[in-house]
Amino acid sequence: MRQNVIGVIGNHDCDKKTAKLAKELGKKLANITDVLVCGGLGGVMEAVCEGFKEAKGKISIGIIPGYEKEDANLFVDIVIPTGIGLARNVLVVKSADIVIALAGEAGTLSEIAYALQFRIPLISLKSWDIPGVIKVSTVKEAVDKVKEVLKKG
Repeated sequence: MRQNVIGVIGNHDCDKKTAKLAKELGKKLANITDVLVCGGLGGVMEAVCEGFKEAKGKISIGIIPGYEKEDANLFVDIVIPTGIGLARNVLVVKSADIVIALAGEAGTLSEIAYALQFRIPLISLKSWDIPGVIKVSTVKEAVDKVKEVLKKG
């Protein structure tokens, strides 16, 4: 049986408040999925992976822009080095069944555009407010929406 994969996108560099939210999100996601995918670097990606692993999440995947596996954060189980720079954003999004955007700037916006284009459900937590995204204000709301979307199939 195929596992549901939840993607998290966001800044590679973030403030402590956003990192705390990302870590909390990772912990909560570990309770509803076995597989987390992200861009594998620092910031939101590192914090969400850290929370996921702390809560005994099974598999974290980092699809990184460069060639060096060592560039991935320490909480990534499976590192996929692409060597394609920001073009790897499409791979992060297409690997997920649902995507959560947490904060983020232009790189996150490109991933949001891919999710919308490919009709992958996208939850925006303190991120871009764009038609077609599911806007939430808290980690709990984000996780509840993930459960709801996954239940619908």
